Amino acid sequence: MTTEDNTPHADLLLLHEAALAGMQTLGPAPLSATLEFFATQQGLGGTDLSQAALRDALTTAHSDHALLWLWRKKLADWDFRTDAKWTGTEPRTDARRAAIHDKLGFEPETRKVVDDLIPVSRLSGPVVISKEFTPWRAARSQQGHDWYWPKYAGLLATRPSWDAEAIANLDEAAERVVERLADPTAEQPYQSRGLVVGYVQSGKTANFTGVVAKAVDAGYRLVIVLGGTLNLLRAQTQRRLDMELVGRENILRNASEVESDYADDEDWVRDKFLRHGGRPSTMGAFDIIRLTTRDNDYKPLAQGIGELEIEKREQTLPLYHPRNLHHSAARLMVVKKNKMVLGKLVKDLRRIGPLLGEIPVLIIDDESDEASPNTTSPNKPDANRTAINEKISELLRLMPRAQYVGYTATPFANVFIDPSDTEDIFPRDFIISLDRPAEYMGVQEFHDLDSEIPPQERTVANSQEKAHVRDVRPTDEEDDSSLREAMDMFVLTAAMKVYRECAGPVPLGVGHFRHHTMLVHESRLQLDHRELRGRLLKLWHEGGYAGAAGHERLRQLFESDVAPVSAARADGYAVPASFEELAPHIGAAWMRIGGNENPVIVVNGDKDIERGEADFDRRGIWKILVGGQKLSRGYTVEGLTVTYYRRSAGNASTMMQMGRWFGFRRGYRDLVRLYVGREETFGKKDVDLYEAFEAICRDEETFRNQLEQYAVMVDGRPQITPAQVPPLVSQHLPWLKPTSRNKMYNAELVEIRSPGQPVEPASYPTSAAAIRRNTERWRPVLEALGSTPTTFTNPPDRSSRLPRSFAACTGVVSHNDLMSVLGQLEWSRPENFRPHLTYLSQLDGTLAKVDDWLIVAPQLESPGRVRATIAGSLPLSLVQRSRQRGKDSFGRIAGLEHQIAAKRMVSRASSSVAADENNEQLIGSRSGIVLLYPVVDSDKFRTVEEAAPGSIADPGSVIMAFSLIPPKTAIDSTRRLVRFRTKTSADTAIIDLPA
Repeated sequence: MTTEDNTPHADLLLLHEAALAGMQTLGPAPLSATLEFFATQQGLGGTDLSQAALRDALTTAHSDHALLWLWRKKLADWDFRTDAKWTGTEPRTDARRAAIHDKLGFEPETRKVVDDLIPVSRLSGPVVISKEFTPWRAARSQQGHDWYWPKYAGLLATRPSWDAEAIANLDEAAERVVERLADPTAEQPYQSRGLVVGYVQSGKTANFTGVVAKAVDAGYRLVIVLGGTLNLLRAQTQRRLDMELVGRENILRNASEVESDYADDEDWVRDKFLRHGGRPSTMGAFDIIRLTTRDNDYKPLAQGIGELEIEKREQTLPLYHPRNLHHSAARLMVVKKNKMVLGKLVKDLRRIGPLLGEIPVLIIDDESDEASPNTTSPNKPDANRTAINEKISELLRLMPRAQYVGYTATPFANVFIDPSDTEDIFPRDFIISLDRPAEYMGVQEFHDLDSEIPPQERTVANSQEKAHVRDVRPTDEEDDSSLREAMDMFVLTAAMKVYRECAGPVPLGVGHFRHHTMLVHESRLQLDHRELRGRLLKLWHEGGYAGAAGHERLRQLFESDVAPVSAARADGYAVPASFEELAPHIGAAWMRIGGNENPVIVVNGDKDIERGEADFDRRGIWKILVGGQKLSRGYTVEGLTVTYYRRSAGNASTMMQMGRWFGFRRGYRDLVRLYVGREETFGKKDVDLYEAFEAICRDEETFRNQLEQYAVMVDGRPQITPAQVPPLVSQHLPWLKPTSRNKMYNAELVEIRSPGQPVEPASYPTSAAAIRRNTERWRPVLEALGSTPTTFTNPPDRSSRLPRSFAACTGVVSHNDLMSVLGQLEWSRPENFRPHLTYLSQLDGTLAKVDDWLIVAPQLESPGRVRATIAGSLPLSLVQRSRQRGKDSFGRIAGLEHQIAAKRMVSRASSSVAADENNEQLIGSRSGIVLLYPVVDSDKFRTVEEAAPGSIADPGSVIMAFSLIPPKTAIDSTRRLVRFRTKTSADTAIIDLPA
């Protein structure tokens, strides 16, 4: 709360705190009666407890008022709860909120006020994989009064990019982290270790700022933020925390404004830094003392260790006792992940002595997959830990009450850490995957993932690739034509921003776009950067942007690219009707970028930031940035509109971090362009970087989707713990590992249970002999197919307003007959299908009972279709599929419409819905579906006809590929979906975890 005694509506706040705390276990209850009970107990019978008083308090409260945030927190808890026994409604729905209102006995006027101020969140919320933990956040008597979280949330509420829903989601996500830390007032120390997974440039800093705010409010009194491995990242993080959490009064500490280390900061001068209204310690709260500043990393404390020694009001009680804890100031430091710097910190901490064991400490590790994990080979047991990992381990050993939370967008290195290494930073207690923020441009905004629109029908309006991506395919090393076009696009989009600032129906205002940047990333080598800078300067000065030749190039690019894309995707922002309307703004854009002077900044060392050349916090930047490692992890390139990217890497984590074009692009999403290399040299081969990023996206989404699937509690207990997560990591390209080899940890997935979900193997054999043997094994299934096709119809949905139909040959086989086929099949990588087969083989009644399977062989209706008999079958449509580049596995096998129909049938069967007017065959609740496709490998046959001369297919030329969907009933009462075997250094034998 914002004060202890002089808060407006202080008595009402006290009673609402008590009433809502009393509803923690059983859920919402009649509010009026509960308030009256606590008012009588606490001698506050004269307080106005009416709903009108509550409405007045909420509507007149400031955005950071404690009463408003108390209700935000409680409603978010009830809205999100998946195990609410007091209602049968779904989480995050209007029905759930209505049920809450009913239970509280809210009047219609109160419901409207509450829903307007605290709307139901529509985002899916954070996904949590966690061990069981002891709840402590509801014990308000042991916690401090909220001060920093409401202040931080109130500051965000003043910004256009943060609406009420976004703040509510941040509140919920931060709360899921803090509740899994140890209770700072507990007598028995415990070190919680967790990992928070976000997206590249998606607001992870906002989340951990919220976590720090809630943690210090709860009683954590030393916060150490490991702010990356570079000075520029550390300084960037320090400034964010100072601006949004620490606040002016804690920065100044009674000094004058001109003495501030931010005196030359534009946002400081414009009063953008948080204000508390006075020193928090004079207003019933506590101060935050900074031990580092934007310009100064941690240094040995000049006056002993006084600043690290936390005062105790009552010397006979430990610091973590509430009577001491909530009257002491918090300490904050933002430290670079550097062996020397961390060594100085460890040395100072050792000098504190026994008090160190009493301090509740929170360690936030930003970009926790970089430098932090121990990458020493497990085959070298006597080897020393890697430097940064050793220092983090020392910090954790020194401070028994320290909590460690890593943050990253590329989590694979962290989940591959040996769980049995007690001194390492494996997230043993929780992994939380943050929701994808609204308005975020990520990989999905640059790729047409699983688009049903044929390539020839894709346009800038329905294709992300056509709208935002431009291929770079130079003919030789001297070919700079793509780089020239990218630079022209940079100037043209700059002119579009100037136009939107001062022209169009609703001008945004001069200076609205503070930053406008282009990133050129070809190499990590500084020599290459210097050479590239020279090429860019030559292109700039020869560009003729102030003359007719340059304007003619810009006209052509505007009319062929910018105009059509913006016409389809401007989302209400101004678009000039012609190049002539835009042309007057090109000169202003050219001058803001550099005019006849230098438009290029090379960022490959900390000095570039220290000089202020690439410091987005201190000044507006309209420049072309050239860089490598310094610009590829953690560092936010503001205003990034055009990217020219041609650098490959050997693992997904490194490449994903180089994707600086991901982020928030409010007001210019339609102008964003990615020029990307499609044939870049990597070792001895050429790689397609655009394809690589698509593969990374699929790896990442598979990981997140599985986390979401397994996050569902079963009988109030977690299905899996963080130690069982490593097997969920996948890899789509053979040359692109999830993370560095020395960070990967060996674990084996034994079983995957997929009731109601498609199972689609992809690694079919390549030899004609194995293919022929497999095809012969399918003969009993092929013989079960009937000659009369069945028509399946998908009703209108989001993808189409019209129904869509397809015909298929169908038949039914028993479960045992299908397992007899599947159990004999040969695979190029049998370990991929084995976990699924383990599950399917138990559907004979061992795990659950499946009676039979409906076989569906879709038949093509296109004019060029080819039908052929296979192993004596009736004529079936052959389909052509391509194996993934450099791999032996196919991409998607099943057609999307076929899979939609199959999933709908399985879903209807489980809910006992009768067959509809489309006359689709109804399957039983204990029946599954197999979509069967005779596939011709396009790598071996140019056309389908070549594989089936005379409409008879050679069994060695046709791969019988399939996608199957078990019934939703195909699961036991535990509803557990995965089973693992995992190997750790604690036990070199494979451990079979129970089902």
